[in-house]
Amino acid sequence: MNICFIGGGNMATALIGGLLQRDFAAQQLRVVEIGADSRSRLQREFGVQATAELASGVEGSDTIVLAVKPQQLHEVAAQLAPLLSGQLLVSIAAGIRAADLARWLGSQNVVRAMPNTPALIRSGMAGLYALPAVSPAQREQAQRILDAVGETLWVRDEAMLDAVTAISGSGPAYVYYFIEAMQQAAREFGFDAEDARRLALATFLGAGKLAAGSDEDAAVLRARVTSKNGTTERALLSMDANQVKRHIIAAAQAAAARAREMGDELGGAA
Repeated sequence: MNICFIGGGNMATALIGGLLQRDFAAQQLRVVEIGADSRSRLQREFGVQATAELASGVEGSDTIVLAVKPQQLHEVAAQLAPLLSGQLLVSIAAGIRAADLARWLGSQNVVRAMPNTPALIRSGMAGLYALPAVSPAQREQAQRILDAVGETLWVRDEAMLDAVTAISGSGPAYVYYFIEAMQQAAREFGFDAEDARRLALATFLGAGKLAAGSDEDAAVLRARVTSKNGTTERALLSMDANQVKRHIIAAAQAAAARAREMGDELGGAA
């Protein structure tokens, strides 16, 4: 599989690094990137060919990963469409629906992917959706690319990618928000900034590893550390009284609504 990345930002960099660790050769990967500094960095760090020319970058590729900002994708698609010859197209641009992208590109070989930023450390989670014209072999190609930086989940209904965006795409920010609150609480107890950070991060990392390594539901794990009339119960009762869980769910729903709005706004171009 010869892959051309259009856009050489953080997510493309993560995918390239992951693929090279998965025994891809640098000669199989090519990047189209308009920024000279970014091209130099990619060539120096990974040994891949990086060019500013779209036509030369796409030539010889059988898979194209669209890794530009959503606002740039319509313009890029207009330039890319005449150069296509049946390649698989994998878009990691948030919000742009597969049907709109297919219309812009004149190709139905489109897979949408919604990765998240932990892909930068090969611990990502990506939702995937394929148009009906995408073959099983092409689906496997798309999954192979995203598997290089974490886990993948296929959805049958593209609308579910808005939910993926709300849960795992935006989810790291929710976690950081909670870590911020834990750090602030520790500071208010009298810890300095460094110790407050260590306490919060070690707790999240350890609890996450414990949950990931267990077959039990999170509710069971929570109950196991919640003693009757103990400190944890008092904290959870406070959270319940303030409807913390309900507010988190409402926040995810707001994120999903915004993802749908972005699809309408960004996909309306002719």
